[in-house]
Amino acid sequence: MSRPSWDDYFMEIAQKVAERSTCLRRKVGAIIVEDRRILATGYNGALTGLAHCEEVGCLRDKLKIPPGERQELCRGLHAEQNALLFAASYGIDMHKAVLYSTCQPCILCAKMVIQAGIRKVVFAGEYPDKLAVELFKEAKVELVRKPIK
Repeated sequence: MSRPSWDDYFMEIAQKVAERSTCLRRKVGAIIVEDRRILATGYNGALTGLAHCEEVGCLRDKLKIPPGERQELCRGLHAEQNALLFAASYGIDMHKAVLYSTCQPCILCAKMVIQAGIRKVVFAGEYPDKLAVELFKEAKVELVRKPIK
């Protein structure tokens, strides 16, 4: 019997979490793990209690804004942001944790991940944000690309 590696296992879980996303442009899932235990999960979508983009449409699509630009016009939060906020709301320390995401974090998420003390990010799909990669490198946060099988 062949068991998946821990990275494969957690990436598959992040992919499953992404299925809850209500974003019309890209479905992303993220999980925060420490000592092989899941601390928090998150997916991208509208704020709690607000209408989802699938109900009201996507302003960024309407304005033809390319990926990686003008993120402040999105009504939702990114998967990484949601996972970080949920962990923080329960007082969970993330200083030795690993973030698994179905997509490379953007610059906004990179800043939050670094500030939360996460030391490693494993991601599947690439995202057009070179500044995020530069910040991770400067902060000595290990970045590992792990395509989902």
